[in-house]
Amino acid sequence: MLDAFTKVVSQADMNGQLVSNAQIDALLAMVKEGAKRTDVVNRITGSSSTIVTNAARALFEEQPQLIAPGGNAYTNRRVSACMRDMDIILRYVTYAVFLGDASVLDDRCLNGLRETYLALGVPGSSMATSILKMKDAAIAIANDRNGIQPGDCSALMSELASYFDRAASAVG
Repeated sequence: MLDAFTKVVSQADMNGQLVSNAQIDALLAMVKEGAKRTDVVNRITGSSSTIVTNAARALFEEQPQLIAPGGNAYTNRRVSACMRDMDIILRYVTYAVFLGDASVLDDRCLNGLRETYLALGVPGSSMATSILKMKDAAIAIANDRNGIQPGDCSALMSELASYFDRAASAVG
């Protein structure tokens, strides 16, 4: 996993070139929106337990068979494991937002997750649903205009949504 700056310099170095003006402008734009990214990450991180708990609660209300005897989330241990995984995915989504790069999410969280869930008998579609519920809650919290940097955050919200969609697709 490389941050945006290291990635640009490494690519230029591999090609035996200087960093281009366009690349420098793109990095400057990323720095300028850094406060917005930090605000989004702080908001999501500060509400992470609420996001995960409410998403799990909504999932189990929609799919009560999961927590019924014999269900995939039956027993407190399995519910806890489900919520732990949701929390981990949410954490890596915030890392991706902060870095502006999905590679940390892919490399450290999602690669092999579907196969693991298949091997353990975890219903991927239910996990994907829980991720999409976290997406809705996280975007609502991050998009609250009170006490954050002024400006248009639509591109950042779209980026945030894409990381959740990527995670849901990876497990579903």
